[in-house]
Amino acid sequence: MRLITRRLLTTFHKTLVRLSRMNKDMDNIVNLHDGDLEKHLHRASESLLNGNIIAVPTDTIYGIAGLAQNSDAIRRIYDIKKRDLNNPIAISVGNVEDFYKWSKVVVPQDLLRDLLPGPVTIVLERSNDLNPDLNPGKSLVGIRIPNHPFIIKLVQKCGGPIALTSANISAARSTLNVQEFQELWHRLDVICDGGQLGATEFARKGSTVIDLSMKGKYRIIRPGSAQKETVQVLEKYDLVEYTENT
Repeated sequence: MRLITRRLLTTFHKTLVRLSRMNKDMDNIVNLHDGDLEKHLHRASESLLNGNIIAVPTDTIYGIAGLAQNSDAIRRIYDIKKRDLNNPIAISVGNVEDFYKWSKVVVPQDLLRDLLPGPVTIVLERSNDLNPDLNPGKSLVGIRIPNHPFIIKLVQKCGGPIALTSANISAARSTLNVQEFQELWHRLDVICDGGQLGATEFARKGSTVIDLSMKGKYRIIRPGSAQKETVQVLEKYDLVEYTENT
């Protein structure tokens, strides 16, 4: 009888802990469609500036983000995702002009403006201003401007780039709504719920990643969701695809 009672008490305690965690997680979720966008921008930017990790919608999939110039935030992103430390993280900036601070641009500015904002990650040689603890030992960095007004305003409000990577455990599928990465909620300070981002598996492909670090050339690193449109823009500016023979 005592054993049964002890087991019941243990089960009850675990249930209370689980419910308490769920309630805390729910308090961290903000609905971006409830008409109070400025309030949510303030909360998300304050969280990032305090070194926390948050979840955000993009123009492709959900991501988790931290300040790119905050080394502790970078380490926490890797820990939350259980990500290989050799696997680089891209950054998101607020406008095309920011590319010139955080990287060495070798393509026309008009090309960047034709691609961005959009579902494209552009890989360039990193500048010395970028946090050396972000992708240490790597000379290149991927930079995004997602075509999502919340992300653009959030980065601008933070005054610097945010490290941005998919909201899922590494090797798991990318996520299109906040429920799909519920196992990460307790590790995140704010979860910005932008609703369902896509309705098909194709929507999970994420951004097209393109290496533009070599003048006059491009290299497709990841086809993503916008390869055809991206290549059309690159060819408009007479860039040729990099191969071993070019």
